[in-house]
Amino acid sequence: MTTIVDYGMGNLGSVKNMLKKIGEGAVVSSDARAINEATKIILPGVGAFDNAMINLQQLDLIAAIKQKVLEDKTPILGICLGMQLLTNGSEEGKCEGFGFIEGSAKRFNFQDHDKKLPVPHMGWNRVHVKKESPLFEGMPDDPRFYFVHSYAVECANRNDILTTTEYGYEFVSCFEHENILGCQFHPEKSHKFGMQLFKNFVEYY
Repeated sequence: MTTIVDYGMGNLGSVKNMLKKIGEGAVVSSDARAINEATKIILPGVGAFDNAMINLQQLDLIAAIKQKVLEDKTPILGICLGMQLLTNGSEEGKCEGFGFIEGSAKRFNFQDHDKKLPVPHMGWNRVHVKKESPLFEGMPDDPRFYFVHSYAVECANRNDILTTTEYGYEFVSCFEHENILGCQFHPEKSHKFGMQLFKNFVEYY
């Protein structure tokens, strides 16, 4: 069973509908028991980093997610803010993240670049796959996904970087470390490539 974590900050219905289209039954829940029973976890997210971690703490979900991911090795996919929560933290706030991935989220900064682009980065953009992964099975070399974000993850370990994207400069748009995956874009808003990514996550992890 795939559990979509409901902590009050995500496109839950869109994610569940996309999973339904590929024939995957999923439950949307804020109950630690549903996480304990999950075979896969999806952590969506839209909004502020600290608010997200506070909500997760108040719902007593942090310990349950850590147990499943670190000890049971249950696959987890973080989406947008959810991806950033899987790292050590974000310069947006003061709360610690899950720390599953060594790194943190940094706001787009174009001070040292010739071209000053608007923030947030919003709209369709290409991702460049940097290492072999079943998450992008059946896709072209540079698939397009939909982005809406002002912060992007900087990975301490380059081996964790799965894809990069260009927006003024190169940033990490996906990471993968064992059973831990994150995507900065919104697959639930990305039509056929988003559907394929969810299909691959469900089938191969």
